Amino acid sequence: MGIFDKLTNTFNFNGSKNSEFIDVLNKLINEQSEISQYFYSVTMGHLLTYKNTVSKWENTKKVEFISYLFQVASETDKYKYSSNDHNNKRNLMSLHLIQALLRTKMDLTDEEIDTLKKEISAYKKIESFESVSNWMFTGFVKQVEHNYLGKKLPGSAKAMLEEILNTAKLSNSFGYKEKIKLDERIKSFLFASENPENKISPSLFLGKDQFSGFANEIIESQVERERYLWYQLTALSGKSTGSKPTEKFLNESQTIVKELGVEKFHEITNIWFQYLINLKEVNKIQTYTYGGREHEVQVIEYLDNLNTEAIKGFIWISSLFYDQKKILTLGKLAERFFRKIPNKGQAAPALGNACLYTLYAVNHLDGVTQLSKLKLLVNQVTTVSLIEKYLNESANQIGMTTDEIEDLSVEDFNLKDYQLTYQIEDFTYQFELIGIGKSTVRWFKNDGSEQKTIPQLIKTKHPEKLKSFKEEQKYIEQTSSIQKERLDRMLRSTRKFSISYFSEKYCNHGLLSFVIKNVIFNFTNENESKLAIFVNRQWIDLNYNKIEINRYNIVSIWHPVNSSADEVKEWRQFLMDSQLQQPIKQAYREIYLLTEAEMNTRTYSNRMASHILKQHQYVSLAKNRNWKAKLMGAWDGGDQDTAELYLPDFKLKVQFWVNALDAETQYNETGIWNYVTTDQIRFINSENNEVIELIDVPRIAFSEAMRDVDLFVGVASVGNDPTWSDSGGLKTHRDYWHSYSFGDLSEIAKNRKEILRNLIPKLKIAQVSTIEDKFLIVKGKLRTYKIHIGSTNILMEPNNQYLCIVPDRSLKDATHNVFLPFEGDNGLSVIISKAFLLANDDQISDKTITSQIIC
Repeated sequence: MGIFDKLTNTFNFNGSKNSEFIDVLNKLINEQSEISQYFYSVTMGHLLTYKNTVSKWENTKKVEFISYLFQVASETDKYKYSSNDHNNKRNLMSLHLIQALLRTKMDLTDEEIDTLKKEISAYKKIESFESVSNWMFTGFVKQVEHNYLGKKLPGSAKAMLEEILNTAKLSNSFGYKEKIKLDERIKSFLFASENPENKISPSLFLGKDQFSGFANEIIESQVERERYLWYQLTALSGKSTGSKPTEKFLNESQTIVKELGVEKFHEITNIWFQYLINLKEVNKIQTYTYGGREHEVQVIEYLDNLNTEAIKGFIWISSLFYDQKKILTLGKLAERFFRKIPNKGQAAPALGNACLYTLYAVNHLDGVTQLSKLKLLVNQVTTVSLIEKYLNESANQIGMTTDEIEDLSVEDFNLKDYQLTYQIEDFTYQFELIGIGKSTVRWFKNDGSEQKTIPQLIKTKHPEKLKSFKEEQKYIEQTSSIQKERLDRMLRSTRKFSISYFSEKYCNHGLLSFVIKNVIFNFTNENESKLAIFVNRQWIDLNYNKIEINRYNIVSIWHPVNSSADEVKEWRQFLMDSQLQQPIKQAYREIYLLTEAEMNTRTYSNRMASHILKQHQYVSLAKNRNWKAKLMGAWDGGDQDTAELYLPDFKLKVQFWVNALDAETQYNETGIWNYVTTDQIRFINSENNEVIELIDVPRIAFSEAMRDVDLFVGVASVGNDPTWSDSGGLKTHRDYWHSYSFGDLSEIAKNRKEILRNLIPKLKIAQVSTIEDKFLIVKGKLRTYKIHIGSTNILMEPNNQYLCIVPDRSLKDATHNVFLPFEGDNGLSVIISKAFLLANDDQISDKTITSQIIC
């Protein structure tokens, strides 16, 4: 006897209706089989029998069909994971049909609702209630809501809803989030049915985390009228799915906020957002069941996923009601959400993306300012792409380029001569920007004398004002650092300004005029071209002659690759003689020209190939320099990557090939390889995706790309790690460590050598220090030391014995009082620190060092 004969006998499905249901089910199975051999995902709209027949049945007949399908599903349940294709398809198709029908709005009688309840209850005896899919519960709830909204709820239906509520799901189990949301939906419906005079049920943040307790307490503390409005907003926000808000969501939330009061909305949400900005991750023990046994695992949690959608909704609502404070807060909030959590990734990327949307949607320059800032602070490739998309759309809306709108969005903070002055009580507060990311604050009395500390009167009477001063100081410092990075990235572009635009947006700007201090620009007109540097608010040339820039039409930042070697040397000497420190590495920027070997290989460069890099450090550096790079791991396809840099001004993509160093045990607990090896660099035409010959690559594009990769190697190479060889490293690759540690100098190291030639004669160690080939030689009291100018590693004479010294980052930088023509070369600081230490080797007390020197 076949399975359907058994069903007919067992459940008394006799007559024409039974035959019709069997025939319909078979037709649907055949139609789906023509589309796909798999039944795990079925789209009913693609099946003609469902569209033309089933969907047009009377609701009573649909319920009878659902009953029939439940019996089929129950009988074939044991085949759902079987290779028995015939019964497996019937089981899956029956469940898909039940799901589709329960999603529709059916006007049902009490008896028909009871039938659905009984069928689901019967099915749970075969498929344990805890593992029954949420869609089945949701479908039943949907029918109850549709049929009993504003009506008396039958006892059997209410009993079923309460039974669903009492069905728990583990917090890490599949469908947990949906189950919790369904529970809240049921509670709201039951509340409304039992309290017809009050249709607003309490709705709070659902997650089991620190934020829920904090935010819910604030909601519950509001006066009754406002509390119920917050319930409405929380319930509405809890439905915030997708990447952007719907017009319906924005309209409904706008109505509620207006009733609540915009100021109240700002007050509470600013408190919540500030809490989230300061919120720390916590370690939690999570329990899960696998193979019939319970297991525990430690996880790092920032927010419970259940709160993500509700918080997202409140962020979106902020796009309708914003002020400068809210925009600044959203910028900080996005920065917090995109902050990385070890072994997990960004803390809350969906919420960060919501902040990006809102900053764009406010359609205000302050929003663009925050997007521009985040573009330089965030490293995740997809996030940066989204930011660039919003910036491009903002620029297009007002007919500007992205660069122009970013220029326009930079706040000048009303700085006068890089200072801010406020009068408060009998004191004058004076802020002064003294460097990129550096400032001073001073207080003066009425008589003009300086107050050494913050006046006690100000601390007591004006704490909020004092707080705002500190926030403004921090924001100006951060903005100057961000704009410095923008200026540095300008060196990999072809951007040109009209003289009027440059004067208005840069020279006369309160903040940007500080950022371009000591930076060299190229001024041109029809007859001549002139390089000049911005010093003491005026432009001068190499001979200190004042330059009237209004004589010129076009301005561009100077790149040394476009000048002769002699001209570059003159500017470098000018900086040293004038003691002028550039905010970016410009005159001393490394220059990479095409080599004969690269002319021979034609389409690729091996100049940076065959190095071993620490993968996490390399990927972090690459992302900081705007490359698209990803971590590789011990999984299928995880042994190679092609990092890419897009240079839109040149219509180029630069590719840097890297491969995993597949060595036994050389991966971390998440399967990420510890080391990678470097390979070719290629240049691709971004318009046709064709490889172009290196000789055809513009000089700036080639030099900047090679400089970036040299930076990756120069910083992330294992050859820079003084402990790598002795602490294990990779035994089969120790030859690489030694060849890199004491090998030929890279362009970065050659630059460092040139600076040391100028610098050493001015230092206290000048009498015992000389530069020979690749080394800074230091004659100590006990031995003579050779510090490699590239890797900073050390050999000791007379036998070239290796000396391992790990820099102590807690100590004061030895270059603190030493003039350097640019900032940011940590290797140079390490070399000078080691030189000062070894010059007085008889005074070293650290036994880990002295035991190597005296042996």
